[in-house]
Amino acid sequence: MAPIHGVLPFTGARNPLTRSNTARRVSFAAATPATGGVPQVYHFESEAESAVAIEALLHPDLHGLEVQLPPIPFRCRRSGRIREHHFDRRLTYRDGHRRAVFVRNGWSLGKRATQDEIDDIFTAIPEGFADDAVVVNADDYSRAYRDNLRRIWHLSRNPDPAADAHVEAVARAANYWLMKDLVAQCDLPPATAWQSAMRLIGRRILRADWHAAITLHSRIGLAA
Repeated sequence: MAPIHGVLPFTGARNPLTRSNTARRVSFAAATPATGGVPQVYHFESEAESAVAIEALLHPDLHGLEVQLPPIPFRCRRSGRIREHHFDRRLTYRDGHRRAVFVRNGWSLGKRATQDEIDDIFTAIPEGFADDAVVVNADDYSRAYRDNLRRIWHLSRNPDPAADAHVEAVARAANYWLMKDLVAQCDLPPATAWQSAMRLIGRRILRADWHAAITLHSRIGLAA
């Protein structure tokens, strides 16, 4: 990818933007505290992998996102050979905790060979690479879930703390069933109240069905 003015380049150890008849490659630019608020280019091998990254970007404690990390050599118990694995991403939080993330679809995760491979890889993680490592099932990210994540992330890139605080206060004090009922009780323009409600859903302050398109007619409520 050619340089983009004002955007940091992709820094992964491998470029996943190869041709595929099944997977949809995804690229986007995102800013994190680790980049000083400057957008950086990220490439992903699939929509599910990009959705995992967007969900991480919505977390208020995220400090930095890295993708396609340098390879980790590991001994494959089945072949006895030394192989290499590039972790899909590593998340760094504000408290310094670092988490490596392994993403794979449910069909693959259900195979004994994949489970053995994961055990081999996780055992070989070198000291200092990450504080923990997790496995994520790509099947958990349905099309509706991915679409909701993208929409909420887009809205979260234009924060309005005052409006969010107002909508949260109304949500904790009022009675409502649908999002439109909450929006109608807010002392804000409807579009502003809706955007705040979506951001609150992204921060898990409000709950909604992520596996259906979240709209004004969606059932919502306080998460806690």
